[in-house]
Amino acid sequence: MNPLDLTTTLNRAGMGPGHEAAIAPAADPVFVAKATKAAIEFESFFIGNMLQQMRSGTRAMADDDSVFKDPVNRDMQDMADTMMAGQMAHQRAFGVADAILRQLLPSAATPAAAPAAPAASSAIPLQTPPQKI
Repeated sequence: MNPLDLTTTLNRAGMGPGHEAAIAPAADPVFVAKATKAAIEFESFFIGNMLQQMRSGTRAMADDDSVFKDPVNRDMQDMADTMMAGQMAHQRAFGVADAILRQLLPSAATPAAAPAAPAASSAIPLQTPPQKI
């Protein structure tokens, strides 16, 4: 097989002439639930990692007698950051889960899977229209 011949590879992967059938399982409610759970868990991981990096930067810049450098408080702060990341992800505060779901699910299933998105945000265009010169 020619390594540049993608037709055979796509046909074996189910992406041949009828590839819509390979993408269609998103309408399945079980798939939507699993995708939503995975997207929220990824957003929680993302926020937790970001908070961990921010906390380590704060500890590096803190004075020696600061509360942030006290090893007694470190475990509790890490646990609080993890819990906060989980709560923020379930509220979809950063929109990472919504962005993942927009890519995984067809447009018809996305509004039902993400009721937490504000309705006003859909009216804001992502790009400004091109201007004539």
